[in-house]
Amino acid sequence: MRRLSRRLVLPIFGVLWITVLLFFWVTKKKLEVPTGPEVQTPKISDGDWDDLWDQFDERRYLNAKKWRVGDDPYKLYAFNQRESERIASNRVVPDTRLFRCTLLVYCADLPPTSIIIAFHNEARSTLLRTIRSILNRTPMNLIQEIILVDDFSNDPEDCKQLIKLPKVKCLRNNERQGLVRSRIRGADIAQGTTLTFLDSHCEVNRDWLQPLLHRVKEDYTRVVCPVIDIIHLDTFNYIESASELRGGFDWSLHFQWEQLTPEQKARRLDPTEPIRTPIIAGGLFVMDKSWFYYLGKYDMDMDIWGGENFEISFRVWMCGGSLEIVPCSRVGHVFRKKHPYIFPDGNANTYIKNTKRTAEVWMDEYKQYYYASRPFALERPFGKSGPSPTPSRSCRRSCACQLSPCSLAPQWFLSFARMEIKDSNGPRLAPASSTWRPTSAWTQTCLAMAPRLAGKSSSIRVSPHS
Repeated sequence: MRRLSRRLVLPIFGVLWITVLLFFWVTKKKLEVPTGPEVQTPKISDGDWDDLWDQFDERRYLNAKKWRVGDDPYKLYAFNQRESERIASNRVVPDTRLFRCTLLVYCADLPPTSIIIAFHNEARSTLLRTIRSILNRTPMNLIQEIILVDDFSNDPEDCKQLIKLPKVKCLRNNERQGLVRSRIRGADIAQGTTLTFLDSHCEVNRDWLQPLLHRVKEDYTRVVCPVIDIIHLDTFNYIESASELRGGFDWSLHFQWEQLTPEQKARRLDPTEPIRTPIIAGGLFVMDKSWFYYLGKYDMDMDIWGGENFEISFRVWMCGGSLEIVPCSRVGHVFRKKHPYIFPDGNANTYIKNTKRTAEVWMDEYKQYYYASRPFALERPFGKSGPSPTPSRSCRRSCACQLSPCSLAPQWFLSFARMEIKDSNGPRLAPASSTWRPTSAWTQTCLAMAPRLAGKSSSIRVSPHS
């Protein structure tokens, strides 16, 4: 019996030892805090989402400004308010991407972005649908914040009530500032390393953000746009747009979409490749925040709406960057036939002022064709500084010389030669290989800056020919 107990001692001791080890191992696993991306970007369950949305009374928010029977449904917003309110805020839209887009893999460490939406007297139904589409179709770890900039709307509650939604912040202007200054205000408080500008009446599609952030991560001087699908202003049907388009313009600085030429299409072996574009539409784009600030942001003296897409596009090309449309990113947008809001100086006067600033600051000798198309713009003022050289022009010279050899400074404009502008008030632009000789103003500016720019030749970029 004594021998038997001695034989059992070692096995029992071994079992106890193993039990103690297992106990400590299990206890340690329970106490450990997971590290890495899971802590920084926790997944939100469906239940958590329901709790967040329960804190926001959607019905009450929408009913406060609901269309009333007998009223003109187009009067307030220049689209069918009745139909917009009939559609759910979380409706499903068709995935309009090419199938090949669904097979692409993007960087795993894409930077989170600050999404900036400026608006003035926007319909609550479209504003809410814009935000909800972002939250529903964007990985949460890619959204730093959604910054709403209320440009002095009649009802502050349009924006204020939406801060109950995840990621949403609200700023309100004390007076009407317009799109440019409102977007700059949003950018100034943005915490993300990239900025995403959206309009307040759009719906993002599936996996819309990853392709855009991927391109910017590869090259911070890229400014990238999605393909803009159409949300019909009457029916609110979501309609697929052609993917092989780019932005164009005529000599009056009127934006227009144009098809790629057969030669350009033939060179595109992969339909998912980004399309370089001379001009962006301006409503929807992503860019690096530091690049936005290096370029000098927008022209602060532009009012309300119009022309800012030309100014930012010229600024990007001039300073060595590029503009792209990314076919694998899709965002729907309500295109209206008129503006539903008031321009203090009138729609036409405001647009002329803004585009004249662009022509005077950026177009050099080509501005004569702008004035040939808009002769009444000659006598119109275009800013606080009047028709004399503006601070923006001075900044533009500095920026251009920092990144480009002075003899190639106007290459940004010659890159538009491929557009072959057809306008009776100006010539078709010469081929991009046309010669150009620097003006005395360019020579003096670049010579003055040469001592400060020694050693920066490695950063030279020449605007591409699309």
